[in-house]
Amino acid sequence: MAETPRPTSKTLRPIRALLRGLDALRVLNMRNGATVTDVALATKLPRTTAHRVLETLCVGGYAVRDPSDERYRPTIAVKGLSDGFGDESWIREVAKPLIDQLTQKIIWPTAIATPMGTSLLVRGTTDKDSPLALERYSAGLRVPLLASASGIAYLAFCSADYRSALLDILARSTDAADAEAKNRTNVERQLDQVRQRGYVVHEWSPTRQASLAIPVLAGNQVVAVLSMRWITSALTEKQVVERYLPAMQDTARRISEAYLRHQTQSGAGEHALGPISHEGNGAG
Repeated sequence: MAETPRPTSKTLRPIRALLRGLDALRVLNMRNGATVTDVALATKLPRTTAHRVLETLCVGGYAVRDPSDERYRPTIAVKGLSDGFGDESWIREVAKPLIDQLTQKIIWPTAIATPMGTSLLVRGTTDKDSPLALERYSAGLRVPLLASASGIAYLAFCSADYRSALLDILARSTDAADAEAKNRTNVERQLDQVRQRGYVVHEWSPTRQASLAIPVLAGNQVVAVLSMRWITSALTEKQVVERYLPAMQDTARRISEAYLRHQTQSGAGEHALGPISHEGNGAG
């Protein structure tokens, strides 16, 4: 007897209510509480639908409504959803404590990200510990390579062969964030300037924020990118570089040293991210 073909993602009709719930949960996870209106705007849902979704999350134990400000916040149960996520242990054991120390010193929010395909994945942030964070982002956020300080820093300091392969892929992308890859000469010029400076500054035009990013180098590998975010009306780029770049470089160096010790102790050997060797003048 022939087996009945199993449905695939192309033939199954998605459960829209589940997708709406996940979208709402993502909004709550990125902010220090969100109102029904906040969630409705972020998810493009009618306000009544957003309200039902949030109340359903409360019933399931994944959110709670604070009667003092009418904001919904994720509960500890949300953390359990990531138990099966294979995060790199060295981020948790090595990098996170050091970026926590960095934010205690500079106050502004910091983050560390590692490459994931044709983007970076934010592995840890200090947004919840920084009183200066306009928006509170959390681990799990994907960052584009050509439209972010961290992504540009990674491209500038990874190996030439790997960078060329990534830019070839991005040049064929239809995503607006990757459009710059089609102007290869301009991109290469920009990346060369980054290698000369050792850091990247990228302004988020609509948000009044900007980021400063530097590579974390372990031997001849870019194992991560360290960044900080600030409000552009509060500080100029020159002030940020003068005040905070040295502390970031010191933190990147300490992360690198701790990473190498961790790899030796764990017997991990070569990093699993592939051919991402550093070239040119570095920072940190």
